[in-house]
Amino acid sequence: MKAAIVGSGFMGRVHLEALRRLGSVEAVPVRGRDETAFRAALADPTIKAVHICTPNCSHFALAKTAMEAGKHVLCEKPLTTSAGEAEELVALARAKNIRNCTCHNLRYYPMVQHIRRMREDGDLGEILVVQGTYSQDWLLYDTDWNWRIDPRESGPSRVMADIGSHWCDMAEHITGRRISALCADLQTFHRTRKRPKGEVETFAGKNLAPEDYDEMPIQTEDFGSVIFHMGERTRGAYTASQVSAGCKNGLSIEVYGSKMSAAWNQERPDELWIGNRNTNNQVIVKDPALLKDRAKSYADLPGGHSEGYDDTFKQVFRRFYGSIENPAETAEYPQFEDGLRQLHILEAELESHKLRGWVNLY
Repeated sequence: MKAAIVGSGFMGRVHLEALRRLGSVEAVPVRGRDETAFRAALADPTIKAVHICTPNCSHFALAKTAMEAGKHVLCEKPLTTSAGEAEELVALARAKNIRNCTCHNLRYYPMVQHIRRMREDGDLGEILVVQGTYSQDWLLYDTDWNWRIDPRESGPSRVMADIGSHWCDMAEHITGRRISALCADLQTFHRTRKRPKGEVETFAGKNLAPEDYDEMPIQTEDFGSVIFHMGERTRGAYTASQVSAGCKNGLSIEVYGSKMSAAWNQERPDELWIGNRNTNNQVIVKDPALLKDRAKSYADLPGGHSEGYDDTFKQVFRRFYGSIENPAETAEYPQFEDGLRQLHILEAELESHKLRGWVNLY
């Protein structure tokens, strides 16, 4: 089987490496701005799927065109820049019976899946509180720049769309509960930034000289905080930041239940903290032999052998391509509907910030 990877930046290379590790899919790289190469890939009957790893503004058109050509589509998040566009993609995928995936890969750390199975088995009890953060520092300075800063490429939100959506997806995936109402506050610390005169890749561009920049006004947020409800009793809060010094990729999530609690941090992915009321707390280390039965398949390496960020993509892709090979297989990965769900949450966050109040989700 062949797959076209559209986009040659940071995410395109991550997808390329993960596909090569599968060993069963041949990757065909396509530069994101090369429409001729993209059309050629869609016309190639040996290419069964398309990975979209381009800036957010192009996701909708690329995904729609690929599905209309009969290709299965795996798209980076956010799925589109609006819920309306995402709804159209969901409907088209359903109408054409196309396999579709929104790449919320961070669900696929083995210890995240272990927490999910603890909740399903009742180990945590009733979920009372969910809280955490997704904090980075790569846009801390006004000289830091990336295409995500420009709403013409990223859409109306930056931090909440880029990393806040990952946190919310994980919170709903682990708890099995949906955010039903929220109140959000967003902040842009740098009202202007210095845009490099040349192209700068994600997580790069720290060594340019003053004459290499142009001053630009900024409309997207650097930080956001959200308090939320998950139904009648469960409560939660999280922050998302790209200006938190020292945090490189610090997604942390804490789930507090009526029996016990669990906490996980992406910068220490093989560790899971277990909190108890009447006995000692624990820190357990990833070992497939000791994971919950339904979490074991998310770890490929034995205990003591770390599995990290790149492995989460491999786990998503394995399941995505398995479902293409076997049409009767249930999709065990986030689909376009999950991408649409996160856009509903994102738009509620933007509305809440504008209104300075609570917004209900349906």
